[in-house]
Amino acid sequence: MTIIRYGQQDITQDDINAVVDVLKSVNLTQGPTISAFERGVAQIAGIRHAVAVNSATSALHIACLALDLGPGDWLWTTPNTFVASANCALYCGASVDFVDIDPITYNLCPGALEAKLVEAEKIGRLPKIVVPVHLTGQPCDMAAIHALGQRFGFRIVEDASHAIGGRYRGEPIGNGRYSDITIFSFHPVKIITTAEGGMALTNDDRLATRLGLLRSHGITREPELMEGQIDDGSWYYQQITLGYNYRMTDIQAALGLSQLARLDDYISRRHEIAGRYRMLLADMPITLPWQHPDSYSAYHLYVIRLQLENIAPSHREVFEHMRTSGVMVNLHYIPVHTQPYYRRLGFKAGDYPQAEKYYREAISIPMHPTLTDAEQDRVGKALREAIGR
Repeated sequence: MTIIRYGQQDITQDDINAVVDVLKSVNLTQGPTISAFERGVAQIAGIRHAVAVNSATSALHIACLALDLGPGDWLWTTPNTFVASANCALYCGASVDFVDIDPITYNLCPGALEAKLVEAEKIGRLPKIVVPVHLTGQPCDMAAIHALGQRFGFRIVEDASHAIGGRYRGEPIGNGRYSDITIFSFHPVKIITTAEGGMALTNDDRLATRLGLLRSHGITREPELMEGQIDDGSWYYQQITLGYNYRMTDIQAALGLSQLARLDDYISRRHEIAGRYRMLLADMPITLPWQHPDSYSAYHLYVIRLQLENIAPSHREVFEHMRTSGVMVNLHYIPVHTQPYYRRLGFKAGDYPQAEKYYREAISIPMHPTLTDAEQDRVGKALREAIGR
C-alpha cells in the first residue's frame, strides 16, 4: 500500500544540480549563495533585509534577542502552535503567556488579546513582544494586532513559518508593514525547503545588523561596528556581543534558491488542492478551513475539524483509521500550555478553551504540491469510511 503523507518536499533535478554546483565550489558555507538566497526571499517578500539561519527556531531566538527580550520581560503567543514560538522567550530568560485563538481562523484572537492587554496594563505586566502565528499559512489579523501594539507598546514578531508566498490585504506576508521581524521556516514539509533552515526578515537596519551578529558568534569584520582603533590587518575581526552558531550553509541556500523559483507554482497548486477538497468533503460532518477575505493563504496545512456530536467514532478512532488506510494524517498542534514542561510553569487544562476544543477535533490531512487527484480521492474515501463506521 502506497503511503500518502500529510506533507513532503518536492525535489527536482534543478534542485539537485544547484546543490551539486555548490558542492563542487570552494564555498560550502559562508559563501555567496547564502546572500543570493537572502536577496531572493527579500525580493518576494518586499522587505529590506533577510537573514538566513539554520532553523526557524534559531530565527525566533535571535529575533527576541535583537528586540532586547530578557529576564523580567514577557512574551505572549498563541497556544495553538509548535513549542518553538513560546520557547524562544525562555531561551532569553523571559516569561511566556498565551492568548486564546479565534474559533473560526484558529489564529491568535485580537479580541482576546485586547482584553488580556487591558487587564495586564492594570497590574503592570504588559508583554514586551507578541508573536502571532500564521497557522496553516493563513495570516493573522495583523492590522488589528499592530494597532494594539501601538496602543500598548509591544513589539511584534510574526511567526510566518507556514506562510511564505501568502498574502495579507493584497501584500506579501513578510513585508514588515505590521511587525518588527518576520520569521520563515524551510523545514522539508514547509512551502519551500532548505532541508533545515529559517530566515528572519526586517525593514529596520539596526535590527538587521543585530540579527546578523547574533547568528554568527557576535563576530564582525565591519570596521564601522568595531570598538576602539585596533586593526592588525585584513584578518582582523572582533566579537562585540554574545552570539551563536546559527548559520545556514551554502548547500542549504542553493536548494532554497532553486525552490524559490517555483514558489508561486507551489502556492497555486496548494490552492487547487484546497478547492478540490472543498468539493470532495463538502457533504461530510466536518468543518473545513475558512479563509478570511483579507488573506491569501499559503496553505501549508489543510486542517479539518470533526463535528464529533454528529458522528459515532471518536477523534482518535478517525485518526487511527486514516493512518491504517495509508493516509499519514497529523495533528497541528497540541496546545503548548498543556505540555508537561509548561504545566510545571503553572499552566493547566482549561486555561485556553478555544485552543483546547480545536485540539480535540482537528486533523491535518495531506496537503503538498505533489499530491495527485487520485491520492486526494483516496484521502476522501478513507475519511468517509472513518467517519461512517
